[in-house]
Amino acid sequence: MTIMVTSIKLGYVPEHFSTPIIFADRLGFFREKSLSVELIPFPSGTGHMIEALSNGTVDVAIGLTEGWLAGLGQGKTHYKVVGTYVQSPLLWAVSAGASSDVKEIGDLKDKANIGISRLGSGSHIMSYVLAKENQWLSHGEPFSFHPVGTFQNLRNAVNDGTCHAFMWEYFTTKKYYDLGEIKQVGQIYTPWPSWLVVARADISKQHETMSNLLSSLDRGDEAVSYISTELDYTKEDAEKWLKTVRFSDKLGDVQDEMLKKTLEVLRDAGVVKEIPKVDALVERIQYE
Repeated sequence: MTIMVTSIKLGYVPEHFSTPIIFADRLGFFREKSLSVELIPFPSGTGHMIEALSNGTVDVAIGLTEGWLAGLGQGKTHYKVVGTYVQSPLLWAVSAGASSDVKEIGDLKDKANIGISRLGSGSHIMSYVLAKENQWLSHGEPFSFHPVGTFQNLRNAVNDGTCHAFMWEYFTTKKYYDLGEIKQVGQIYTPWPSWLVVARADISKQHETMSNLLSSLDRGDEAVSYISTELDYTKEDAEKWLKTVRFSDKLGDVQDEMLKKTLEVLRDAGVVKEIPKVDALVERIQYE
C-alpha cells in the first residue's frame, strides 16, 4: 500500500517569478489541498536545486528549463519533469562592470572569463547558447567559467575584475543598471518556455500529491504590489515584467516536442552529448 506524501519541501528562486508560489502559500491554497508545504529559497538558482533534489533537501523544485534539461541530458535520474510553470521565454541580460572595457557582446569573444552561479546553472548554460548564436563554438570552449554563487557575488565579480561578464534575468538585473552599479552589454532570449516544475523521482510517482500541488499554484491578484514592495523591484518594472510573462494555464502540461527541441539546442551548444528519450524524463500528472 502506497502512503500519500502530504508534506512537501518546495525549492524556488526568490525572484519575481516566484509570485504564484508565495501567493499559494499566503492565501492557503496548499492547505486547501491538505498539503503542508515548506518553501525553501535558492538564490543561487537551478544548479543548486539539482543538488538539493539529490540529497533530499527539497522534494519539488521550480527552476529554469535549460538547467533541468541539461542535468537530465547529462544522465541525472534523481528527478523528473512534472509540469510547465512559465510558458513565455526568459530574457537574459549580459552584464559587465560599470567601468569595464567590455562594451558589447563581441568584446567577449576569445576566452572571456564568464561569471556563473554554479556549473550546470542557467547562467552557465545560457553562456553556451550565447556563444552558439554568435558562432563561437567552432574552436572548442568559448569561455572560461568562474562559479561564484549568488547574484550579488556575480555583480561584485565583474566590478573587481574577477570576471569579464555574467548573464542573469533582465528584470532582476535592471535595478543595478539604473543604480550604475553594473552595465548592460547585450541580451538574449531563451528559445524555449522558461520555467519547469520537477520532483524527486520517487515523489513524482505520488500522483495525487503532485496533482494537488500543481493545482494549488495560482498567480493571484496582488502581483504588482508584492513584486514592487517585497522583491525590491520598482512598480514600473513590475508592471512591465507582467506584460512579458505568461504563466502556464495548466501546470501539469508538458510538451514533449518543446523538451526535445530544447535538448537539441543544448546538444548543439555542447551542453549535452546525446538526447535521451523524452518520455523517460517526464512523469505525467493529471488534475482538474
